This record gives sequence, C-alpha cells and structure tokens, in this order.
Amino acid sequence: MASLRYVVADVFTDKPLTGNQLAVFTDGRDVDDETMQRLAKEMNFSETVFVLPGEQGGHVRIRIFTPVSELPFAGHPILGTAFVLGGPLQLGELRLETGAGIVPVTLEREGARIVFGWMQQPLPEFEPFAKAEELQDLLGVRSQLPVEVYNLGPEHAYLELASEEEVAGLSPDFAALGRLTDVGVNCFAGSGTRWKTRMFAPVYGVAEDPATGSAAGPLAVHLARHGRIAFGDEIEISQGDEIGRPSKLYARVTGTPEQIERVEVGGSAVIVARGEFKL
Repeated sequence: MASLRYVVADVFTDKPLTGNQLAVFTDGRDVDDETMQRLAKEMNFSETVFVLPGEQGGHVRIRIFTPVSELPFAGHPILGTAFVLGGPLQLGELRLETGAGIVPVTLEREGARIVFGWMQQPLPEFEPFAKAEELQDLLGVRSQLPVEVYNLGPEHAYLELASEEEVAGLSPDFAALGRLTDVGVNCFAGSGTRWKTRMFAPVYGVAEDPATGSAAGPLAVHLARHGRIAFGDEIEISQGDEIGRPSKLYARVTGTPEQIERVEVGGSAVIVARGEFKL
C-alpha cells in the first residue's frame, strides 16, 4: 500500500480559506500518470501539483494537473509549491522545472516565515482572438480593447469591460462557453494600478477560477501594450470575490510594445492542511 503525503495551501492570499486552493504532493516519484490525474480529480481543486526530482538544473520538477488534464504551466501552483518547499529547503529563490521551462520564484521572509513570492513567468505570445465576436455575443458584452489571446502554456483571451460592476455582474453560460472556446476567458476592468478580473475556463474543468497566476502576467502585458498602464508599473489584481474566494495578485512587466523583456507575478500563500492518501 502506497502512502502519499500532501499539503494544502491557499494561494494569492494571506488569509486561510480564501484565495485559490492547491494540493501539493511532495513526493511524486512513484505515482504514475493515471494516478496523478485521478488524485487531481479527487482533490477537485483548480490544480494539484506532484513534486519530482529536478532534471534540467531546477531544484525540483513539478507536474500540474487540473481535475481533467495536465498543464505545462500555471501560476498559483508554482507560487504555492514555492511556499510549501521554501521552508524545508531554506532557499531565497527556488527554480521550478515546468512543462514551459524553469520558473524562478524569489521568496520574501519576515523572520523565518515566508510572506511573499515573485515568479518570473515565460514571455507570452499573443495574437487577435479569432472568435472575438462570438465570445462577446455569448457574454453579452463589448470589449473596450481589442480581444487578444496570450499563450504561455495555457492560453488566455482578454476582454476589457466598461466597469468593475459589469465584471461582477457576469453570469456566463458555462456549457456554451466550453463549446465555443478552449482558452481561459478573462474579463477585467479598472484603472491605474488597481484592476478587477474574473477568469472562466470550463474547458479545463474549472468554471470560474479564484486566482489565476498564468493570466495575471499576460494581463499586465495587455494593459501595458495598449497604454492602460506604463511598462514597469506594478498592478494589484482582485479576483475571486464572486465565488467566495477573494484573492490578490500582483504583476509587473518591463520592455516595450514591440519587445516584452520580463514578466513577473507575485502574491502570498498560507498552508492550511496536511494529509495522506493510502493507495
């Protein structure tokens, strides 16, 4: 009988029972692909992580699963795993191998306690979203900016709505949304350094995500490319209020509209539970 230990963290928050839930299985060496996927479905969080020995110069390698599929990259699993492993490893920076390459995470501490982390994300590719009109018709909205899709492993489309109240009032038909597109749909509004967003991804088995690190970096890129913020600005992103999991994400991007140089996403996390599966 195998014994598989896991840690549950709430990510992109500093308060338990808020933010985005994450399960981290700290030793996935003897877990096959099918069991990983079944455990992720059993946990039923947005993502579940399995930690493996590093192979390409990282401290560890991680595999990330939604309840229905494996992802090459996702933000809150990377940040949450860094919080889970950062204490035992006593490192200021962790380098996590993912399907999208090595992601460095810099950890900030108050005494021995980790309080914040910044991850350097892969630079996204972007292009106009081919189904922009159909998506806007389905949601009953009109975007204030061009609807574009960004790819850094997972793909995300972005629609800027007229107000935060319009974002809060969205009530998508998730079945229809899942039939229309296989990308995460991000609807946002705000100004200056404060923005509100919601992310819908029924195709990934997640109707609405409480906090989406993989979408926060491209959102900052999108805002900077279209002049809503300046390159180098640090923005605060609120997400998850409508589903009872309020979250705070932070993002910044450097470069120019023609050449993105660096994308960083940060936040806090809290460990809330530890457990064990007997299989």
